[in-house]
Amino acid sequence: MISKAFQNIVMQMADVFPKRFGIADTQGLILASTGVEPRAEVLEDLIYAVSSSDKILFKDGYTVKVLSNKPYSEYIVYVEGTDEVSKVCCSAVVVAANNVRHYYDEKYDKTMFMQNIIFDNLLAFDLHQKAKELHVDVDIPRAVFYIKVTERIETGIYEVIRNMFPDKEHDFVISVDSANVVLIKEMRQTPSDEELQQIAQSVVDTVNGETFLNTLVGVGTIASTLDELNNCYKEAQIALEVGKVFEEEKYILNYDNLGIGRLIYQLPIKLCELFLQEVFKKGDITSLDDETILTINKFFENDLNVSETSRQLFVHRNTLVYRLEKIYKLTGLDLRKFDQAIVFKVAMMVHKYLASDSMKI
Repeated sequence: MISKAFQNIVMQMADVFPKRFGIADTQGLILASTGVEPRAEVLEDLIYAVSSSDKILFKDGYTVKVLSNKPYSEYIVYVEGTDEVSKVCCSAVVVAANNVRHYYDEKYDKTMFMQNIIFDNLLAFDLHQKAKELHVDVDIPRAVFYIKVTERIETGIYEVIRNMFPDKEHDFVISVDSANVVLIKEMRQTPSDEELQQIAQSVVDTVNGETFLNTLVGVGTIASTLDELNNCYKEAQIALEVGKVFEEEKYILNYDNLGIGRLIYQLPIKLCELFLQEVFKKGDITSLDDETILTINKFFENDLNVSETSRQLFVHRNTLVYRLEKIYKLTGLDLRKFDQAIVFKVAMMVHKYLASDSMKI
């Protein structure tokens, strides 16, 4: 359908510019032209030349420019000649074609529709009306994955994810920027946690293998209808933001498994600060040295078991008891008492959250 729209542009502008020109996709298929069609090898060179640039270039006797390179290059405009008229013609065709493409995407493209949903650009009534026009099933389960690479890169990971999920009718890949991509995957039935984990793991393995970049995946809850999709997208974001504060060693983070961290994340900063002031009346948690922090963490890992903790720390039981007494004197909390241990554990998490450079997406 878009090729017909491009052909209309080319035909109208052919009366204005005394140059022969056309529009092709990056697979080498000419979608519209005024009669001039570069040889296949020349067109391939033109596509390669502009694939990583959004500027007008001159090559092999042609003026060429991509319509847009975000999220990836999909169409190019080529004009016969390399003079000033060719340059003006190329720029004018690009502007006109981009406007038509934007209209086409808004009206016909399902991926753009999904993007508008997760970015909260559609009202509920418009959502259902648009879904009907595009023949998108409203009541079918969909999983949302927020995929992030930890380094900023130029080429991005969009193509890697798109190649993994090529079904554009049911799986939607949305580029946020070069380091962040959202995958909306349609499921035949409500998936189990294991199925979601497997999909996320395959994404991590593939992106790591093809780009050698560290990859994180946030997993939201399942959207049983389109109306829930925006909320599930936000959950996938939160999974990454919260998970990387409290679960630093994990690279797949599920919103359903954030535990107390999710609760802390939703508390106002001021309330968190007041909580710490209330808990540590005798001394601040920052007064504890690394050895003491290690002792505390190991004590919690072993369910407040003094014997097992001392064994794993390779210290005498009395030494561990001495350290726990020291913590009590510094903070006023006896970790051997369950209720006080819970308060201390939560306080440590609150302190870590406030001190962290939270991964805001």
